[in-house]
Amino acid sequence: MTENQTVQKSVRRNRLAAAACFAAALITASVVGTQSATADGTAQRDAVAARPAAVASPGLGSAHLVQSEDFQKGMNPAGATIALTGREALSACSGEETMRDLTKGQATGYASVTWTFDTPGTLRESAASAPTGTTAATWEKQLVALVEACQDEPAGHWHYGAAHTLTVTGGTARWYQAYNGDGAAAGGVAVLRSGTKVAIVEVPGQPASVEGTATAALKRLSS
Repeated sequence: MTENQTVQKSVRRNRLAAAACFAAALITASVVGTQSATADGTAQRDAVAARPAAVASPGLGSAHLVQSEDFQKGMNPAGATIALTGREALSACSGEETMRDLTKGQATGYASVTWTFDTPGTLRESAASAPTGTTAATWEKQLVALVEACQDEPAGHWHYGAAHTLTVTGGTARWYQAYNGDGAAAGGVAVLRSGTKVAIVEVPGQPASVEGTATAALKRLSS
């Protein structure tokens, strides 16, 4: 073999070795890239999976309040005003008392709605989320006390009647028929509790069943 042939053979060997190294580098990069993509994909899936859990965590929002499809026959909604401040009056009985007053601003969340109808009368609901179940039970008792303070009124005065209880999955309520000065039924009110959420819903002057409205409201609060 001549010197020139030896040199050419050596060059070919170097080129083959370089090509092999380059191919190995490509394979390594491809594998690493696939692993990185897989890792990123897993991270993304984990992040997406975590979002529903965060959304589903305990809380309070307008979805926990009475909705238009909850109304009974004869209650035709014309509009709704929603607020998250807890500063709306609780009921005709409690006067200027608000959910924020009752909870001393310690709720983890507030939500309220006032529905108007195509006939005289409204529906008002105010809710609060307590930091603990014990606190929620205390607020529930305070709401009940406010309502029952209007059971004993002089003859001819507007008042609430006797308490009735109802239960749905995840919640309980006390509802009261309201009577005007002539003794005729005139809507009513209900105090609701589901876990750490409490609410009061009032349907003054509406022809619908107070029990039916309270049941619908309690199901929403418990959802």
